[in-house]
Amino acid sequence: MQTYTMHQAKTQLSKLVAAVEAGEDVVITRGDTPVARLVPVEVREPQRVYGALAKTLSVGPEFFEPLPADELDAWESR
Repeated sequence: MQTYTMHQAKTQLSKLVAAVEAGEDVVITRGDTPVARLVPVEVREPQRVYGALAKTLSVGPEFFEPLPADELDAWESR
């Protein structure tokens, strides 16, 4: 664990952040009294919630009907 005074922390913030990213804990002191500790942030991947839109979206029976000829031609670039 590295210890820095408030003044040192202000002037070397980039170095301290790099040390924290490398897995080290950094303590910042005011005089001889520890006042803060820098630690890495735990980054979580967003979790998908399956079925979240189940009650807000619906597909009607017309979805499964064949497309009209002109619309089908447009989709197929005819």
